[in-house]
Amino acid sequence: MPSRRRTLLKVIILGDSGVGKTSLMNQYVNKKFSNQYKATIGADFLSKEMQFEDRLFTLQIWDTAGQERFQSLGVAFYRGADCCVFVYDVNVMKSFDDLDNWREEFLIQASPSDPENFPFVVLGNKVDVDGGNSRVVSEKKARAWCALKGNIPYFETSAKEGTNVEDAFQCIAKNALKSGEEEEIYLLDTIDVANNSRQGSTSCEC
Repeated sequence: MPSRRRTLLKVIILGDSGVGKTSLMNQYVNKKFSNQYKATIGADFLSKEMQFEDRLFTLQIWDTAGQERFQSLGVAFYRGADCCVFVYDVNVMKSFDDLDNWREEFLIQASPSDPENFPFVVLGNKVDVDGGNSRVVSEKKARAWCALKGNIPYFETSAKEGTNVEDAFQCIAKNALKSGEEEEIYLLDTIDVANNSRQGSTSCEC
């Protein structure tokens, strides 16, 4: 077995429509920002090759549409996620209030093996808008929510200016890498008893 094996890590980005999920992805992967808004239909993903502590891996970032009518597509997109990123707009209170719904939706749809310790990251986006004068969600309020949910890492970002985007995704990648390794260990530990304890599982899990 080669000493450098490539790992695929799946990260999904959730949040209300228009909070800047696609722009954050594009800024991180392609270093580009567009002022033209186009709603993501269903889901899309971008990939980025990364190296961390002499390990090569591919970060596959999934962008799920924020509009409620697309949420029924969730299960296939959420399954197998190694990290989940919640994005809200610091200038729109509803997008922040909806984080509870997105978190609940993820835990239901993805059914992670260890929900209490699953890695989430929260991004408060669009801090550049109107020089910060339009802001309605304070950093203190956002950090308090993150602390309440198990000390979720929090970053204030601007997809337009590139503020904290690189740092945020470095954190996301490290958490996804750690989660992926723990999942591998979990699967190895349980594979021998799988036939006895999981009679209802199907042979094909896409």
